[in-house]
Amino acid sequence: MHCFRMQARGSILFMTPRPIPGSKWLSVVPAVCALLLCAAPSTAIAAAPTSAAVAAFNSYVAGVETRLARQHQSQDGFLPLPGSASQIELRLRRGDSIIERLTPSTSAELPGALLHHWRGTAFVAGARAADFERVMRDFNGYPHYFSPQLVQARVLAQQGDRMQAKMRVRQHHVIAVVMDATCDIAFGRLDARHGYSISRSTKVAEIDAAGTVEEHTLNADQEHGFLWRLNTYWSYEERDGGLYLEIESVSLTRSIPRGLGWAVEPFLESVPRESLEFTLRSACNAMRK
Repeated sequence: MHCFRMQARGSILFMTPRPIPGSKWLSVVPAVCALLLCAAPSTAIAAAPTSAAVAAFNSYVAGVETRLARQHQSQDGFLPLPGSASQIELRLRRGDSIIERLTPSTSAELPGALLHHWRGTAFVAGARAADFERVMRDFNGYPHYFSPQLVQARVLAQQGDRMQAKMRVRQHHVIAVVMDATCDIAFGRLDARHGYSISRSTKVAEIDAAGTVEEHTLNADQEHGFLWRLNTYWSYEERDGGLYLEIESVSLTRSIPRGLGWAVEPFLESVPRESLEFTLRSACNAMRK
């Protein structure tokens, strides 16, 4: 899925957090979520990102996109694998997925915000680049491919390999969060075996009472800052009898309330990772089917 995999953390997420051995993590999650939801805009947590945080996010993704643009210019290095290439390829062809945390240490220095950057790599035996392109361009099929997190998806406008799409994601863990994300998406190819896509969120809105007669979009003073920005980057290469897939997600969320880092930080760190893993796994399953 291109645009959304993160709720209550992003792309854009609510997946089950991993318990910390020997801790009371599971028992404090409900209280932590309640504190996040009740934090008032007048506190250290802003309901919307500051201009400085947005500028820092934009600067960071510009660097990511510059690197990816260089990669996509030639077959050599189009999809560089982490670590020892031969060992990684063997693991991937066995069915393993490689998940890497690329979040910079300077993320904690953003004013009132946190930046999250993750990358995942997988291999689908027997799949072709054309198969993946069909899945990624089939927005009507997204609620099926990425169920149950993605509820709706539709194209708002399209011109060639560029389009604008809107997606609704519902995630549930202790609390349920529904968000609508509008994204600008572009597809590109080096050749028939190498391709990529870029998805940039242009608007993320939190929805209250979704699916009921009282459904409405929360305004900036009411939102909880679970996700402010989400960019998703796919790169794929057909070789070795299958398709190598790589997904990177860069997201911006609210920062951690002062004094709650010990409880909230593991949750905010686990959600973007598990969201990316879910997206990668769902895309692989869609091609296998």
